[in-house]
Amino acid sequence: QVQLVESGGGLVQAGGSLRLSCAASGRTFAMYAMAWFRRAPGKEREFVARISWSGGSTSYADSAKGRFTISRDNAKNTVYLQMNTLKPEDTAAYYCAADVVGRGVFVTLPRAYDYWGQGTQVTVSS
Repeated sequence: QVQLVESGGGLVQAGGSLRLSCAASGRTFAMYAMAWFRRAPGKEREFVARISWSGGSTSYADSAKGRFTISRDNAKNTVYLQMNTLKPEDTAAYYCAADVVGRGVFVTLPRAYDYWGQGTQVTVSS
């Protein structure tokens, strides 16, 4: 079992920044990949970014490239999402997810992840 708790969401003006955190507990954090997804009102959950167990490999959705950075601190069992130059279209609930099986395929799809946090709301005003 893995428990994930997100924090760091809030209300920010367009062009601003936020850093989301996701604290994990349960299975050894350093053994599995992590990702961030988001769900905007009326839309499906979409992939934002993923990081390998070591932090040595990352991938991003096109909408996040150049503005968002995913990172992890295995000593703190925490994954982060630094979001810069935020836009109103970034408004969504953001979720962290754990891929404990290490499928390595379909990693941009929710079904590739085994555990999810409860989400943290990010609202970007124009």
